[in-house]
Amino acid sequence: MQRYTLILLLIVPFLTGCGDYSAVMKTADFEYKYEAAKGYYSEGNYKKAAEIFGQVLAVLKDSQYGDECLFMLGMSNYRSGDFEAATKFLKKYYQSYPKGSYVELSRYYCAMSYYNSVVDIRLDQTSTMEALNEFSNFLEYYPETSLKPQTQERIFNLQDKLVEKEYLAAKLYYDLGSYMLNCIYGGSNYEACIVTAQNALKDYPYASPERKEELSIMVLRAKYHLARQSVVDKRLDRFRDAIDEYYAFQNEFPESQYMKEAKSIFNHSERIIAKKGNLDDDDVELDETKKKKGIRGMFRK
Repeated sequence: MQRYTLILLLIVPFLTGCGDYSAVMKTADFEYKYEAAKGYYSEGNYKKAAEIFGQVLAVLKDSQYGDECLFMLGMSNYRSGDFEAATKFLKKYYQSYPKGSYVELSRYYCAMSYYNSVVDIRLDQTSTMEALNEFSNFLEYYPETSLKPQTQERIFNLQDKLVEKEYLAAKLYYDLGSYMLNCIYGGSNYEACIVTAQNALKDYPYASPERKEELSIMVLRAKYHLARQSVVDKRLDRFRDAIDEYYAFQNEFPESQYMKEAKSIFNHSERIIAKKGNLDDDDVELDETKKKKGIRGMFRK
């Protein structure tokens, strides 16, 4: 890292003496081109720097400039916003020069390139997973790095993003409720909601407390509604499962804003169990049940 800093501080403003860009591109003096590329980089002309570094890399790769040229090519692309090219060359650097002078920075900025490529949560999250993997590997290789605080912060941000995607998927299943046209192969939306939300809680233990609370209450709601719509043979066991879920929720979130609703689910589930699962004379409707009727009505129209 110190060497990289010195490069940026000691580069001479090369452009004043290297002629115009087209002349630099045409010259056969590759060392001259290389110094010109560093000059462009130091002045913030990252796209020009990337083009020249890319042109001289094949010639210089086996020379004393090879590892530095590859790293600077990756960083030029990173600084210019071409994150796809940046990941390619920075990853190639740490794979080709595992003991190189810039290997720590190449791993970090490779992860940052993926991080800056992360898309909206409604889209494919491959770049998010790649960024998580690169940042995690970076900390494994360099547990005492000075870049640890910002790396950890970005890991948490990425995990929150993945949790949010799973939360929205679980919520969609929950909102669909007993709507069956998307369940033509069996199962139910409530079961899909439960599995999705529980997997999110298991896979992302460092999710924010607020999101964990929302996923947990959604599991409880879904188990309750799944029990209500179940056939008699499964109804009692599913209401008991909802009660068990209530106790788990109460233990983890005793001060939850949803505790009143959770307690209502618990009380109603106990009453149904006391009536051996009989719903015939059941006139109790929780607020969430009323909301879901409205949602199902929209799909019937």
